[in-house]
Parts: sequence; structure tokens; C-alpha cells
Amino acid sequence: MKMNQIDTEYNLLKILKDNPEMTQRQLSKELGLSLGKTNYVLHAFMDKGLMKLSNFKRSDNKIGYLYLITPKGVEEKSILAKTFLRRKSIEYNRLKTEIEILENELLER
Repeated sequence: MKMNQIDTEYNLLKILKDNPEMTQRQLSKELGLSLGKTNYVLHAFMDKGLMKLSNFKRSDNKIGYLYLITPKGVEEKSILAKTFLRRKSIEYNRLKTEIEILENELLER
């Protein structure tokens, strides 16, 4: 199932809040997005000031990156979470009604 933009942004911020060291490739796989789309969203977040990039030295002596969510990013995540929850609640209620209708149809047979 394809995620909409709000879902993508919310899930990306949620993942990076707990896992700031994830690579773009790992994020891409976790979100089910192409690497290019993941890169695009990350850069858009940085351009909006929702996150910043920081370097760190990994155990294999290679440079890694941390995606740090800014206070503005935390605020945006909260807004996205409310929108996400509202939409999922509507979707849940619609599915619940649909299931009840189908169950009633089966009982009538």
C-alpha cells in the first residue's frame, strides 16, 4: 500500500527520533520508499529547518551521519501525528462499518 506524503513525513520523523543514525538506505527500506524519494524528503526537511545533519565516527572508522530533529521538527511531528491519527481513525471507522455490513450479509444467508 502506497503511503501518502503526510504518512511518509510523519513516519520518517518518528523513525529518526529514535534512530538518528539510520542510513538513507535503511530508512528507504523501512519506509518502503525509493532511495531517491527518501533523499528528497530528508533534504526537504533540512531545507525547512526540521532536521539537521551531524557527522560521527563509526566503529569501522568510517564517517556516519546523524539526522537530528530540531525543535521545529518536533513541533511539525506533533502536527503530522494529529493529522495521521485523525485520518487513521476515519479509516478505521469506515472499515469497521464495512465489516459489520459484510457480517450481516453473511448472517442473512
